[in-house]
Amino acid sequence: MRQVLDFEKPIVNLKEKITELKSFTEDSEIDLSDEINTLEKRLTKLEDDIYTNLKPWNRVQMARHPERPTTLDYIDELFTDFMEFHGDRAFGDDAAIVAGIANYNGKPVTIIGHQRGKDTKENIRRNFGMPHPEGYRKALRHMKQANKFNRPIVCFIDTKGAFPGKAAEERGQSEAIARNLMEMAGLTVPIICIVIGEGGSGGALALGVGDHIHMLENSTYSVISPEGAAALLWKDSGLAQKAAETMKITSYDLKELGVIDEIIPEVKGGAHRDVKQQASYINDALSKSLSTLIEIDQEELLEKRWEKYKQIGDYEELEQ
Repeated sequence: MRQVLDFEKPIVNLKEKITELKSFTEDSEIDLSDEINTLEKRLTKLEDDIYTNLKPWNRVQMARHPERPTTLDYIDELFTDFMEFHGDRAFGDDAAIVAGIANYNGKPVTIIGHQRGKDTKENIRRNFGMPHPEGYRKALRHMKQANKFNRPIVCFIDTKGAFPGKAAEERGQSEAIARNLMEMAGLTVPIICIVIGEGGSGGALALGVGDHIHMLENSTYSVISPEGAAALLWKDSGLAQKAAETMKITSYDLKELGVIDEIIPEVKGGAHRDVKQQASYINDALSKSLSTLIEIDQEELLEKRWEKYKQIGDYEELEQ
């Protein structure tokens, strides 16, 4: 049973009406084909009206949909011969981060991504996709390995944020994130980052320093969650919808601001409606990015990466 979001209820109600009329037609001698055709045309228009005019809060709901495809779902669809590795060689393994090697179009790549669960049991095992510092150190270990063997890196971003618990802070959460930012900036292999769900705070940034940054159409990328922003600004997390309207967290906002490079379109109704089709959209963007980046020599790659991040935002340089 698919979970229906509030703004999708008119679509569901109309679909149920169409199904009811079709069933009635099959069970009786009354021909209602004209009425059914009319309703189906109305359904198509309604879906277009709703899904092409989603508000920021609607996109937040889409990004958080429990059935939304995860990193492992896309790995299964896009890559072959995936071999996952575990542990940071210092403390332990963090199931909230998936890392390994696979083939993409016959060439080896390193894949790193946040991984949340599909049910309560798996969410608990993967800490709801919120990594501990050992997760980020595992990611960094594989980034350095990729750099050593000249393998491109593909990062899938999908987290509410780094785990904020006491144990994570004691083991160096902030340092682990900061080190990833520093190290990723200097890697000499192509890095492609794709936001597939929620991109929350430093937990997302720790996998988000890349040469090309892509976002799925209904994903979000922000320094804080709408609930957190509402609690800070208005002392009321219930105003999250209002916060989402003002935070510029959607793919369209971030493309306009120059934070991301490309918006990857989604299947009508969200990526969870058709994982294979959604993976094909991602494949188009990934293939294009890789073919462009692998032609750039190391020195130019680093220079372009530096220029990319210099150009984000507005600022003035003061004369000395």
